[in-house]
Amino acid sequence: MSGLVELLSYGFFQKALVASVVIGLVMGLVGTHVVLRNLAFIGAGVAHASFGGIALGLLLGWSPLGMAWGFALLTALGVAYVQERTPIHEDTAIGILFTTLMALGIFGIGFYRGYAGDLFAYLFGNILSIPEGELLWGIAGAGAIVLALLLLSKEFLLIAFDPEFARVAGFPVGLLNALELALMASAVVLSLRLVGVILASALLVIPPATALLVARSFGELQVLSVVFGVGASVVGLFLAYVFNAPSGATVVLCSSLIFFGVLVFQRLPHLKRR
Repeated sequence: MSGLVELLSYGFFQKALVASVVIGLVMGLVGTHVVLRNLAFIGAGVAHASFGGIALGLLLGWSPLGMAWGFALLTALGVAYVQERTPIHEDTAIGILFTTLMALGIFGIGFYRGYAGDLFAYLFGNILSIPEGELLWGIAGAGAIVLALLLLSKEFLLIAFDPEFARVAGFPVGLLNALELALMASAVVLSLRLVGVILASALLVIPPATALLVARSFGELQVLSVVFGVGASVVGLFLAYVFNAPSGATVVLCSSLIFFGVLVFQRLPHLKRR
């Protein structure tokens, strides 16, 4: 217990803990819309596309996260445009856009002569080294995402379950779809410090998928998804520090353990009856 209290007294760990809670909350909330729309691939696509922005930012000496956000938005809005204006399916559009932008990043890495650890921090996550300025921007961005989701929750649910009715009723389906994808992309970029490019999509999918096993309403789905997301982020952060393990992988493994634990617990009454 004394070791835990001492750990919480460190400034770097306090910042990492706040960031983990914020990211777990946002990813859990955004993830509910991802699983309801069967858009699990969007998380992986946006995360890999943002790698192109990170590489370009490091190469040019610009903000890697700022460039990552630009590339993520480009992917999200590109998917929305292709989905609205062409017969190409959104999964195909995501595959084309994210591989193109990631290839651009890999191409740029060949010219990068800086410290390789900067690149690995974004690939695999390193929340313990998050700067204070980046944390404040992350909190502000998370607040904007949560506010937008809460204000447009009914509209997003309508286009998820009955887009044709939404069009007939006069809702701007194309604009709402683009905005929702942009919010998903922004949430993924926020998570890069915690879980990295490679595992970002897991935190967007696993907590809401876990909540989906037991939730009985959309409100319950959102609350449980946030609880599972924050819980996995916080517990994973502590375990990563204790075992000197990568924070991203530890958080995702905690999230997966929660999922399988809930799955087994949910099946127990059925197994007993059999």
